[in-house]
Amino acid sequence: MKILLVMDQYYGANNGATISARRFAGVLMAHGHEVRVACTAMGDMQSQGERAYLMRKQYIPIFDHLVTAQGMTFSKPDDALLEEAISWADVTHFLLPFTMSRHGIRICKRLGKPYTAAFHVQPENVSSSLHLGNIKFVNDGIYAWYNHYIYKECAHIHCPSRFIAGELKKHGYKGKLHVISNGIDPDFTYRKMEKPAAYADKFIILMIGRLSIEKRQDVLIRAIKLSRHADRLTLVLAGKGPRKKQLEKLIRKLEVPATTRFFDKKDLLDMIAVSDLYVHAADIEIEAMSCMEAFAGGLVPVIANSHKSATPQFALDERSLFRAGDPQDLARKIDYWIEHEDERKKMEYAYSELGKKYDLDTCVRQAEEMFREAMREV
Repeated sequence: MKILLVMDQYYGANNGATISARRFAGVLMAHGHEVRVACTAMGDMQSQGERAYLMRKQYIPIFDHLVTAQGMTFSKPDDALLEEAISWADVTHFLLPFTMSRHGIRICKRLGKPYTAAFHVQPENVSSSLHLGNIKFVNDGIYAWYNHYIYKECAHIHCPSRFIAGELKKHGYKGKLHVISNGIDPDFTYRKMEKPAAYADKFIILMIGRLSIEKRQDVLIRAIKLSRHADRLTLVLAGKGPRKKQLEKLIRKLEVPATTRFFDKKDLLDMIAVSDLYVHAADIEIEAMSCMEAFAGGLVPVIANSHKSATPQFALDERSLFRAGDPQDLARKIDYWIEHEDERKKMEYAYSELGKKYDLDTCVRQAEEMFREAMREV
């Protein structure tokens, strides 16, 4: 197939959606498909072999700094360039619910070309950035807007989890919902390394993800302080984002030994290999690739049991769940895993085996069938 991916930010892999999209494209090409991308021109544009149709950046008055801090860029659509790209493709896949996708869908419909869309941006991610994440009518309004703006025109919608498919049904989305994981990169497999000297006598707790309000790294920082074993714990927050300064201020205030930094893939694999426990404290997640990669790499996860997150589905039992937003309960779960090392070692293998269910290659083949279905219907 000739497949066009339309995504505002495809280069500059500093957020989960972009990283997943690039892995997706890479596997599609490995399967023999020709892939092209319509996206924003950026400074860091390392190609994997795909051709890109480059758009200018769309500046958002007042909110541009906030958008950039979240690791996102919007495209200013060039309709002539989009039409050239869509005319080339056998099928077009829209990854984000923004203006370029709306323009592209109109072109697909006018040309009679098949297309599909993915649901990767949870409304609560948007509302939380504005400190409105817990206000139901705001989130319901964003779901309604997405549907009106993009998804009511889409016969096939890729949902990375059953959780988000359920949310779309609840909010009246009519397209066929294809529940397909984004898939775990095969490099994330069970592996252990000797700890660096600086961490030799420490129990390392890792959390990976954007440093933003809905990810709730603050809950984990407070739980470290409350642990019975606080004196031997060290925390690594792997990521970057708009809450970095606030989190570092809280770390200093509570005197928690912690590091915040963004890791490239190689260093992240090594960090997983030397860590002892993974915590995913986020209240809001469509799938949580970072948690999946961590447990595939051999870390037992402790996950916030939030009703707005898909991540609790990965917990193999209650020992890997804590009450969302409750640092005291999280501290109890951390202490359990510290004090039951043999059980933790056993469950590391169980979680690593779970990761194999979300093999990237298999997930991409499921998406390919969605594309073929859309093509057959034109």
